[in-house]
Amino acid sequence: MDIGKRMKELRVLYGLTQQELADRAELTKGFISQLERNQNTPSISTLLDIIQCLGTTPAEFFADDEPEQIVFKSHDYFKKTDTEHKKTIEWLVPNAQKDIMEPVRLTLEPGGHSEVYLPHSGEEFGYVLKGTIKLIYGRRSLTIKNGESFYFNSSKKHYIENISKKNAIVLWITTPPSF
Repeated sequence: MDIGKRMKELRVLYGLTQQELADRAELTKGFISQLERNQNTPSISTLLDIIQCLGTTPAEFFADDEPEQIVFKSHDYFKKTDTEHKKTIEWLVPNAQKDIMEPVRLTLEPGGHSEVYLPHSGEEFGYVLKGTIKLIYGRRSLTIKNGESFYFNSSKKHYIENISKKNAIVLWITTPPSF
């Protein structure tokens, strides 16, 4: 962890100048400046005083609130092929089923189809990357082509199927996760 950078982030966040922080911690402005530029290292007791003057705790100061991973590449995806339904599901964000939404890439072979989803709470969005699909939503049957999208409330029975003679690929995002 870059202690100087973290000190400066919190100081700026709370609208303090280097002089104001120095006065609160009974240090010099020059020393605060050196710490923020990592040109000097504070003792543990001095660091604890600064952390207190910044209105935080050591646990909060050293906490890493950044997500573990933000960008996902193809080698991160989890893939499952279902030959019976002629489909392949790729979970684009590993472990997304524990989150609020779940994005997948669904590849349907000709005649392939998704699971039949019974009514549930949530919403769904899909974008057809390749091919033509049929969305069955309640009693409605809708044809969706390459470059088109769908969006609906999950309150009716629904599924999609590939009605073309080539593979269809759909980016499908559900909230809450349902794949």
